[in-house]
Amino acid sequence: MQSIIPGVYTFTGMLVGRVYCIEDADGLTIIDTSVPPSAKGILNQLIAAGRQPTDVKRILITHAHPDHIGGLPALKAATGAQVITHELEKPVTQGETTVPTPPKESLSGIARLMVPPPTLPKGTPVDRTVVEGDVLTEVMGGLHVLHTPGHAPGHVTFWHPQKRIAFIGDVIMRLAGFRLPIAAFTVDMAENRRSIARVASLDANVVCFGHGQPLTQNTAATIRAFAAKHSSPA
Repeated sequence: MQSIIPGVYTFTGMLVGRVYCIEDADGLTIIDTSVPPSAKGILNQLIAAGRQPTDVKRILITHAHPDHIGGLPALKAATGAQVITHELEKPVTQGETTVPTPPKESLSGIARLMVPPPTLPKGTPVDRTVVEGDVLTEVMGGLHVLHTPGHAPGHVTFWHPQKRIAFIGDVIMRLAGFRLPIAAFTVDMAENRRSIARVASLDANVVCFGHGQPLTQNTAATIRAFAAKHSSPA
């Protein structure tokens, strides 16, 4: 695991997507789970760091796309952790409904061809749902839930106002630079642009992406500059 700030880590070597770990007095919180094969790597890295799978008390999901909940069934089984999602992402996480996709008529060019077929994830029971304004008091003394939809209907950002660290999932991606989420997998890009503006308004010191290395230097200015080009008013 790689340290981001004291008590916050990212797992290394994930096949797709970022997975984060937060250390608290009562144990660990994991944010997102990557794809199914990544679960073994996550558990191995925890053990290498001197922790046990049962030290994981909570698994937070930014949104229920396969590259964020793929490892969830195995991690839930190994850790017994509480699974927490936005209420709109619960049915997908539990395998009760397919992953939402954008209407093909809203897309153009290759994006229209990239829209995936209906995908029903392997379900994992959700223990707790959250909505805008909720605060996870057991995580870092108070991790705030911000509803940042667009890429997925119940997409959330987890924000710690004192440490000024934001876990933004796929609102913005950091892949060969900063970019919008992939259109073919984004239910409502206009809404996502409004979520970009909201993330920019946080004035964060650290931004942790669902894809790409965390941003720890010149962070707020970089995100504001991206938002100036790509966002819509929140």
